[in-house]
Amino acid sequence: MKIAGFLALGFLLLYFAFRGVALDQLASTLKRANFWWIGLSLLFAAVSFFSRARRWILLIEPLGYKPTFWNTYHSLMIGYLSNFALPRLGEVTRCVTLGRREKIPVDSLFGTVIIERVIDLLMLILIMLVLLFSWVEKFGAFFGEQVLLPMQQKLVDAFGGTWLFWLLFGVVIFAAFLLLYMFRKQLSKFAIIQKVLKILKGIVDGLKTIYKMERKWEFIMHSLLIWFLYIMMTWMVVFSLKETSGLTFIDGMFLLVIGGLGMAAPVTAGIGAYHWITSRGLVFVYDFPMELGGAYAILAHESNSLLTILMGVISYSVLTMKQKKVSSKSES
Repeated sequence: MKIAGFLALGFLLLYFAFRGVALDQLASTLKRANFWWIGLSLLFAAVSFFSRARRWILLIEPLGYKPTFWNTYHSLMIGYLSNFALPRLGEVTRCVTLGRREKIPVDSLFGTVIIERVIDLLMLILIMLVLLFSWVEKFGAFFGEQVLLPMQQKLVDAFGGTWLFWLLFGVVIFAAFLLLYMFRKQLSKFAIIQKVLKILKGIVDGLKTIYKMERKWEFIMHSLLIWFLYIMMTWMVVFSLKETSGLTFIDGMFLLVIGGLGMAAPVTAGIGAYHWITSRGLVFVYDFPMELGGAYAILAHESNSLLTILMGVISYSVLTMKQKKVSSKSES
C-alpha cells in the first residue's frame, strides 16, 4: 500500500511536470541526444558511490570496527536500491545489511548515517550560497518565486498565517518535552521506551565518531570530492543536448541544487518532483522551451536511476552469493 501510494504521488507529479508539453517535440529532442555525454555523467556518478563508501568507513572506524570496503560499498548500493521501493528506506537497509555482514550494532550505524546527512545538507547549503552570491538576480529569483513563495503560501492557506503555524509548533514541542520530563521515571519502565533510548544512545555514539576520527582530512576530502562529482555528473548531461551545451559549471551547480530539492521530496526516487523542478528551472532561469527542460530532466534522472538500479542489483547478487557460500560451509 505504501509503495503504491508513493508511486502514485510520483506519477501525479510526473503528470504535472509534463502537462502542456508537446510529446512529439519531446521525443524528437530525446532522439537527438548525444549519449556519450550521458555515459560520462554516469562515470562520475559511479566514482561518487565508491567515494561515499570510503567516507562511510571513515565514520565507522572510530566505533572500533573496520568493515571491508566491498561489504560497505555493496551495503550502500543495496540501500540506494531500496529507495526505489520506499523513500528513505535505504538509510535503514544499508545499516542493517552492513551490521549483519560485519557484526556492527545497527543503532551506532544510524548515527554515522545522520552525520552523512548533516554534512550533505551543509554542502548543499554552501553550493546554494555560492549560487546566490555569484548571480543573485538570476538564481535568487527562481528560489524565491518557485520554491520559497509556494511553501509560504501553503502555510498561509493551512494555518491562516505563518506566525500561527510556528506558535502552534512551538507549543506542541514544549508540551511534549514537559510531559516527557515529568513522567520520565514511569515511562522508562516500558520496553518500547527502553528500546527507543537504546537507539538514541547508539545514534549519539555514532555522532561522536566525527570527534574521534583519525583521518579527518581524508573525510573532508571525500566530502568535497563527492559533491564535485555530483556537479560534474549533472553538468555533463547538458552537453548531450545541443541547445543546452552552452551552460557553464555554475549552471551545473544550479541544476544540482534544484535537482537535490526534487530528490528530497517524499516520493519514490524523486520521480515527478525531480522532473518538475528541474524542467521549471531551465524554463524560468534560461528561458528554454518546456520540451527541452523535460528532455534534460528525463536524461539526467532516468540514466542515473538505471545506473543505481543496475549497481544495486549487482551488489545484492554478490552479497547473496557470499551468504550462500558461508551457509554451505557452516552446514558442512
